[in-house]
Amino acid sequence: MKKNKAIITLLVMVLLLGGFAYTAVEGIGTEKAGAASGIKLGLDLAGGVSITYQVVGDEEPSAEDMADTIYKLQRRVEGYSNESQVYQEGSDRINIEIPGVSDANAILEELGKPGSLVFLDSSQNVVLTGTDIADARAATQQDQMGNSEFVVSLTMTEEGREKFAEATRAAYPTNDIISIVYDNVVIRTPRVQAEITDGQAVITGMESFEDAEQLASTIRIGGLRLELEELRSNVVGAQLGSTAIASSLKAAAVGFALVVVFMIVVYYVMGLAASFALGIYTALIVILLNLFEITLTLPGIAGIILSIGMAVDANVIIFARIREELATGKSVQSAVKTGFEKAFSAILDGNVTTLIAALVLGLKGSGTVKGFAQTLALGIVLSMFTALVITKQLLKAMYAVGLKDEKIYGVGKEKKTADFLSRKTVFFALSLLVIVGGFAVMGVNKSSKGSALNYSLEFVGGTSTNVVFNEDMTIEDIDTKVVPYIEAVTGDGNVQTQKVAGTNEVIFKTRTLTVEEREQFKDAMVSNFSVDAEKIIAETISSTISKEMQSDAIVAILIATACMLVYIWFRFKDIRFGASAVAALVHDVLVVLAFYAVARVSVSSTFIACMLTIVGYSINATIVIFDRIRENMALMGKKDDLKEMVNRSISQTLSRSIFTSLTTFFMVASLYVFGVTSIREFALPLMVGIICGTYSSVCITGALWYVLRTKIVKKDTDGSAGRKNKK
Repeated sequence: MKKNKAIITLLVMVLLLGGFAYTAVEGIGTEKAGAASGIKLGLDLAGGVSITYQVVGDEEPSAEDMADTIYKLQRRVEGYSNESQVYQEGSDRINIEIPGVSDANAILEELGKPGSLVFLDSSQNVVLTGTDIADARAATQQDQMGNSEFVVSLTMTEEGREKFAEATRAAYPTNDIISIVYDNVVIRTPRVQAEITDGQAVITGMESFEDAEQLASTIRIGGLRLELEELRSNVVGAQLGSTAIASSLKAAAVGFALVVVFMIVVYYVMGLAASFALGIYTALIVILLNLFEITLTLPGIAGIILSIGMAVDANVIIFARIREELATGKSVQSAVKTGFEKAFSAILDGNVTTLIAALVLGLKGSGTVKGFAQTLALGIVLSMFTALVITKQLLKAMYAVGLKDEKIYGVGKEKKTADFLSRKTVFFALSLLVIVGGFAVMGVNKSSKGSALNYSLEFVGGTSTNVVFNEDMTIEDIDTKVVPYIEAVTGDGNVQTQKVAGTNEVIFKTRTLTVEEREQFKDAMVSNFSVDAEKIIAETISSTISKEMQSDAIVAILIATACMLVYIWFRFKDIRFGASAVAALVHDVLVVLAFYAVARVSVSSTFIACMLTIVGYSINATIVIFDRIRENMALMGKKDDLKEMVNRSISQTLSRSIFTSLTTFFMVASLYVFGVTSIREFALPLMVGIICGTYSSVCITGALWYVLRTKIVKKDTDGSAGRKNKK
């Protein structure tokens, strides 16, 4: 790169950083596109609409019907936000909370009133019910003239497919109609134009896409097992006050500063380039969260802060490679070029593996899992872009303007090969001891405390208590003045608060309270705040993370793990790499689970995000070591020792493992120091996960691959038998 071009490149980078930073703060245009203030916020940060439905009828609904209805409603309201919550209240009510909206009537109109839906033939016989429809979506298709038209696409259940085939078989010869009736009102009368036997149908004649979407929504909401009616709707305030956001932003600023200082101190001019690229990365994250309309919760903010630390990972891999090349006597220009080339495979495989997991979680998961996957995927793509494009261009430009002395880049020193594999038995035994010990503690907890882990109300439900105060208090006042009295009654710090907009009413969600505890709760409110006892209403609520959502998350994680295994197998041409990586991933998750059991950290909605973060972090760290083993294997001679090669590979990547862990740890530690209680419960296990991930990547993965390689001999890709080395 010529000097003039380099100067222009640096100026462009400065302008990009300034422009992105301004956009992230102020936005563009009158609508402030891209501004942080325009990001959709979750219930915990911005509040939203709370709608309570009651089951129609005198008989109490079965637990199975309630669970089915809740799950279907959950999937529907995810169209508004992945962070929407649906849970049971009492025995026959369902509560829906949708963040980021304030017009309850508009939501009710769009969502539809869950009533009875039937399909009638011309003789007014019921040929289908709402439960026979698996899904209904607005769509477009080409008509016979080749013009685009709006339609509603229907997918039947297996039972519905057979019913619909019989109905259309009878109606098709006379081009008869099948009426769609909702709450005894005919809403559409489409004519049957073909015999439909595959369970897939379309309804034509829609005036607009909005018209098609409204009909599809009505059909979906009418497909519930239970008929519901609106009981009440409220606009609720944020569960957390402005203090929580301010403390998180403070943590971000402190953590970012620590990462920048660390990178510059360790990597000199390369660290400066990485810090500049990290600034662009952070601004872009904010802008794209706004543009993609991703709902952000407080754990989401924590996840982004964490991603800033993890975004440094690719830079650390590249810089380590550059220093290795400089140590061989290459020029700075040549070392930079070769360093990026050699680091590319590790960066690509590590990020693609994690991206596969994010895509699977996004497609198969629900609720917070889907939201986490969106943020994770966004962070992965951006971190690769900033490392491979922004950092590279900055280094080339810096060199061209005169920063050519290899001393300001740092020359790698020859690393002494540590004998990690000779201690593999100790490492394996230590890991096994911790994991088994964790399960033992869970068993003790189960017998003594009733549950293996300290599940919060998101997982096991609890008690929702409505209190009408005599004055309008802020969330901060409630948290400091009221919540301590509630915690004294429950003996638990996991108390969620929500204000009902326009009133003095506050909703407190706690673990399940006994009759005696409910009375203590009421007495505390009456004696300390002169609340009218008659205006205190307590109801038992179900978990906001249903069993179906939990099973969705587990299935998504299993599929993601299988996909990662296949990808690593494909890329490394050896399933033992994939098996070792997955084993290390499971190891890290089980160790953190053991920590949850021993420390009795609350298992709340952040638990899923924490575990998923550890999965992504663990697989990334493992790939780097495996990439070096793959590279060194290609250079091995027939007389070279396999054990020595593995030890050398681990030693060569040791600085990367430690430095990346430190930068990520800085960010998480800042969250723990400055964050509110819920954020600390997210940050503490993550710190354990980071330490564990570093330990497993250095001490477990390479050793495990070596054991599988020497104990399970297979033909290599070149046709020769794998070496069996028992040293």
